[in-house]
Amino acid sequence: MQQRRGPWTVTESREVYRNPFITVREDQAVQENGEESGFGIVEMKPGVSVLPLDDEGNVHLIKVYRFTLDREMIEAIAGGMDEGETPREAAERELREEAGITAEELIPLGVVDQLTEVVSSPNHLFLARRLTFAPANPEGSKRITPIKVPLDEAVRWVMESAITQAASTTLILKAKHHLGR
Repeated sequence: MQQRRGPWTVTESREVYRNPFITVREDQAVQENGEESGFGIVEMKPGVSVLPLDDEGNVHLIKVYRFTLDREMIEAIAGGMDEGETPREAAERELREEAGITAEELIPLGVVDQLTEVVSSPNHLFLARRLTFAPANPEGSKRITPIKVPLDEAVRWVMESAITQAASTTLILKAKHHLGR
């Protein structure tokens, strides 16, 4: 099995682990100069991140405990896309589930690829406007604390590393840029 990937030739690829959210594989590849290397690759299903902005200029973020980092994180509303779901449909669903929010307007702000040296997981970014609020219904045992702050405060939190999750930081800064045009 030989397959070209850019300047590399993949000579072997094997799945190491799989669960409903990720697949881990190991590829053996040869560079153009003949040097061999191994690559561990984590493939996650595509996701969405949504930043709801209300009429008063406040953004609605969440605080959620992340097992991988063993701490609470401040993040945009986010989640994985279900099979057959469009990014817009996933964004609408995540807004309802995690924050009880419905948005009349979803503005696409592009895609971010996180940890590109190891992880393949495109994340579609949306700014949500003209919001309606209802009770949230988070999945499973996920404990989510809603946070409402002015957009400028969220930008400050990004710049001071109080918000560090990559898609959230990118989304907050892109939203600020979009609104400033």
